[in-house]
Amino acid sequence: MKTDSQLKRDVLEELEWDPQVDHADIGVSVVDGVVALNGWVKSYAEKIAAERAVKRVGGVNAIAEELKIRFSSDAKTADHEIARRILDIFKYSALIPEEKIQVKVEKGWVSLTGDVEWNYQSSEAAKAAGKVTGVVGVSNSLAIRNRADISDVRKRIEEAFKRQADLDAASVTITATGNKVTLGGKVKAWHERKLAEQAAWSAPGVTKVEDNIIIS
Repeated sequence: MKTDSQLKRDVLEELEWDPQVDHADIGVSVVDGVVALNGWVKSYAEKIAAERAVKRVGGVNAIAEELKIRFSSDAKTADHEIARRILDIFKYSALIPEEKIQVKVEKGWVSLTGDVEWNYQSSEAAKAAGKVTGVVGVSNSLAIRNRADISDVRKRIEEAFKRQADLDAASVTITATGNKVTLGGKVKAWHERKLAEQAAWSAPGVTKVEDNIIIS
């Protein structure tokens, strides 16, 4: 007598072998010889073909069939289809290091793991994943690999200020703890404060910027 795991394997192989069935969107579970089918097929004929394939497998006591018909014009919202579209978006984005990011999709919820060098890469990946049809939420667990470097943050702020007239980077104080950068000091106008904050965010390793700059 076959175990449930053996029966599941045989059913999956039979579905894959049948040329009338696209098994990619069909899920199979087995409990006490009862086979449950769920997922999507492209037509009623394919639905019947899947049932027949399961019935051909020895050891099947009963079938609980919950397959839904989805036409080719319908939105592709199966988990593996969502994951594939996200990976495609990552692949063609110059802002996202797709080779460093792992994507998991479960019931429409996307989980991103891995490590990147820049905060904007993490933000861009989460933003891109959230725009895909069928996504119900995104958990962004991407880690920023580098630690914030005060000298690099200072350099970037100085360069940003030099590009504009009458801005003094020396008036801005910088401290870093891990990946958090805290800005202090005084500037003359709001846009100077914003410029310093943007420059801090552009430094590798920065995941949080606390802006305590005073406008005087």
